[in-house]
Amino acid sequence: MITKLDSMLLLEKMKRRVGPDSLTFDFGHLRNRNGCHVELLFLRYLGALCPGLLGCEGTGEKRLSYSITWFCSWSPCANCSIRLSQFLSQTPNLRLRIFVSRLYFCDMENSPARDGLIMLKKAGVQTSVMSYKDFFYCWHNFVDCKQKLKRILQPCETEDLRDAFKLLGL
Repeated sequence: MITKLDSMLLLEKMKRRVGPDSLTFDFGHLRNRNGCHVELLFLRYLGALCPGLLGCEGTGEKRLSYSITWFCSWSPCANCSIRLSQFLSQTPNLRLRIFVSRLYFCDMENSPARDGLIMLKKAGVQTSVMSYKDFFYCWHNFVDCKQKLKRILQPCETEDLRDAFKLLGL
């Protein structure tokens, strides 16, 4: 049996507001590690991933705003939903959207995981099941590296000739 702890993958896209209209894009991924769910690992590393999110206490430094989109293999469990909701309630300059491919133990009407998803919604998290378009986005931006791998594995002479032919328009 595959459990969430064995197979959880989180792909992330972060947008950081640098100025009134300026956004930068950062992409990354995390996997469950050492018995810790990926959502909690993300919170643990958030300060390094999002510099300026929490500001600097006592220095008057302004907090930066972030919008983070997660693409997850599973929806958060009840415990992770609680922790995320608590964190988000203390971090108004962070917006979180979550796209999941599967719901984590949400079949029963009174499951804690369902309550967790409702709690996330109340905390302002937009949660959706991935559509084909979302899967394609993940595939294109995080997974599909066939052409890059092909070029890496080809002999150097072939790569040089192909680049030369491309420059000549052939």
